[in-house]
Amino acid sequence: MDPRPLFQTLHALAEDNVNFFQESTSETGRRFVAAFTTIREHARCLEPVLSHFATIYHIFDLDEHTPANGYRSLAQTVRCCLAHIVHKSRYVATNRRSIFFRTSHNCAELEAYCTALTQLRALVYLAQRLLTQNRPGHLFNHEDRGLSEQFLQEYITMHKGCFYGRCMGFQFAPSIRPFLQTIAISLVSFGENYKRHVSGIGVAASSLFTSGKFAIDPELRGAEFERITQNLDVHFWKSFWNLTEMELLASLASMASSQVRLSRALLVPPHSFDLPLVADPQLTVTITPPVAHTGPGAVQMRLISHELREGQDSEELCNLMRPEGPLALELRWRTKPLPRSPYLVVHFHGGGFVAQTSKSHEPYLKSWAQELGAPILSIDYSLAPEAPFPRALEECFYAYCWAIKNCHLLGSTAQTVCLAGDSAGGNLCITVSMRAAAFGIKMPDGIMAAYPATLMQVSASPSRLLTLLDPLLPLSVLCKCLSAYSPTLEKLSPVNMVRRDTTMLFRDLRLGASSLFGSLLENTGKINGADSLPTRHTEPVRKSISEVGLKSKSLVSSKESRKSQTYQNLSCASDASPAQSPAQSPTPAPDPDPPAASFFMSDGKHEAVPPSYDGTLTFPDGFQPLRSDQPATCMPLELSPIVKNPFMSPLLAPDAMLKGLPPIHIVACALDPMLDDSVMFARRLRALGQPVTLRVVQDLPHGFLSLSQLCRETRQASALCTELIRDILVPQDPATQQPAATATHRKHRKLERTSHSTGAAASRAPNHTPAQENSAATAAEQEGPNGAAVRSGATPDAQARAAQEHQEGSRSPEGQQSGATDRSTPASGPGPSDGTVGRGVGA
Repeated sequence: MDPRPLFQTLHALAEDNVNFFQESTSETGRRFVAAFTTIREHARCLEPVLSHFATIYHIFDLDEHTPANGYRSLAQTVRCCLAHIVHKSRYVATNRRSIFFRTSHNCAELEAYCTALTQLRALVYLAQRLLTQNRPGHLFNHEDRGLSEQFLQEYITMHKGCFYGRCMGFQFAPSIRPFLQTIAISLVSFGENYKRHVSGIGVAASSLFTSGKFAIDPELRGAEFERITQNLDVHFWKSFWNLTEMELLASLASMASSQVRLSRALLVPPHSFDLPLVADPQLTVTITPPVAHTGPGAVQMRLISHELREGQDSEELCNLMRPEGPLALELRWRTKPLPRSPYLVVHFHGGGFVAQTSKSHEPYLKSWAQELGAPILSIDYSLAPEAPFPRALEECFYAYCWAIKNCHLLGSTAQTVCLAGDSAGGNLCITVSMRAAAFGIKMPDGIMAAYPATLMQVSASPSRLLTLLDPLLPLSVLCKCLSAYSPTLEKLSPVNMVRRDTTMLFRDLRLGASSLFGSLLENTGKINGADSLPTRHTEPVRKSISEVGLKSKSLVSSKESRKSQTYQNLSCASDASPAQSPAQSPTPAPDPDPPAASFFMSDGKHEAVPPSYDGTLTFPDGFQPLRSDQPATCMPLELSPIVKNPFMSPLLAPDAMLKGLPPIHIVACALDPMLDDSVMFARRLRALGQPVTLRVVQDLPHGFLSLSQLCRETRQASALCTELIRDILVPQDPATQQPAATATHRKHRKLERTSHSTGAAASRAPNHTPAQENSAATAAEQEGPNGAAVRSGATPDAQARAAQEHQEGSRSPEGQQSGATDRSTPASGPGPSDGTVGRGVGA
């Protein structure tokens, strides 16, 4: 989109309003003149920068059919702010002589957007710095000390309250803004009453009575929102986000969602079991229960099914049920269960690794179960900071393996398995698949990851600059959540503290004994006339294992009382850089020394400005952003090597680990601060020849799946995720697929749809056994880039034969389906097509 008409209109309206209000002698008139003058100056400086961005957008896109990256998103946000200013300026110019014109209100609205434009100008200048300092074609700045650290310090001091008051959510769809304002009012009201009551219900009730003042006064709401996001700890956010777990709210959400026949909370005991290897089914590998930090423990999960199927009413599954409170009722059915479905969806919920459960994500999971006709197993993994990395990964991997082993209890044959997750759950989908490939067991047939986090570092990128104004993902909140997920020295458990103190005691005793023994040798040498020889060192020649382990960063940053296999085997991998060349992958290989600056901040007592920061960040033309009047918060950088672990940051994984992944479908948001994570991860997979698709929805915030019933835009985006899962469970014949470029769609009057590349989708016949599917996947991996075609599936003729065999099998007595009453095949109703919903980033 050419931005020149927008700037021309803005300049004309600003000039006209300035000329009018210059004749006024009132204070409001002078404020109008100052606001329009400032807006005109910002627009004059922003126009050439946005025009330059428009010439380099395509360099950072996944492909020509997927126009999405952080530079586009930042420019779209600036244009959206300018469009709001144009609308307000036109309204002022039209009604300024009317007796009903609210002068003070309109002046305050204009000043708020003027302030927002000032801060956005600073972000545009920071994006310019990224453009000049990053490697060509790269969105992230991987310097441990440099622009990423400077951006962090700018975020700490920059004024952010303007984005949480009158301008709350201006960049999103109009139907989303009232909900975001409600969330902001609830947040600041909850924060004002935080820790005043013991129960969450008491806090919620008190917040309801104090929310009125924040609804009336947007400036007060913005200032309080900024204070809360920067100063309150992660436990506050856990408490606020877990309000959706309250019985009353959960019941209301359950009534508004689709109804299912089965929604059971399960508790799987920590017992080891064996799974066959894909390469040789005669051999097995032992799957041990999760042990990180707290030792072996049961794993909680939830089984959701739209229809009752064989095995779901078994006594063995009933023995695994866990109570959910006084309102939880178990209904018994007299109807005959349907045959087991060949499909299974394993879901990992989002929540920043610190909050929410499958219960809070149950509304859209019920819709998935109804539309897909497949059982869904949602994993309630342990949450940080009580259970940091890698506890969640171990529990999710154990649950995935348990589902494959015990699929007969879940109403499925697990012939086709899909992993699905959003945000933190998307990260776990990828890392669980990487671990399954490392174990050599059955891989999932595909992954649907919605707005996943793939890089857990403070590396600045153009989309992450949007954390300054995002109401759901402010940088300070994101840092607190991910800091809780990263194990550090301050998080050592009491058992580890005793072990550390014992190690230091034995070290001191050993050093004392060594010194005594050395002095005796020295005296003996003097007596024997050997005093002319060089004096022996009193320090021991070899360091003990305890001392070496005590000084090791991997041990110092550990929190668990006993180390898990993931933590032990991959401690060195966290420091290793991916073995790749710039030509093979768009992600630069990080330097192992010094450690990468992580995306995690602590709440400890540190200096707000690290010693290496010299405050040399300057803006052109003498421009300076507005500074916050809140006290500078302590957000120091934590240098933790564990964030380089590929099982925490899959974007940094070596090529060999990524080549073993199944087909991945990524759904990202154009205005999400984590957009660049999805774009760069998709580019890495595409460069390695891996099947991957990237769909980008417009005008929606991070976490839209939890808002799937809120408005038309969220329903369409949620339907897109459902369609991608269906494509994994029931691959379409490539000969019958309609090309994305020729597909026609019904357009909404306020929406446009842009076509995107469907990528290389993997196809497997539904009647293939797990061993056959994984053997084919293994052969595809061994063939290298050409193996992608093998992994994608067979020819259309072979797929037709497989489908015919599957139908014959379903009619046989041994089949798992029952003809006309079969509902195990995912529904193929109308859903979103290859286009993405929204106005378009370039619009």
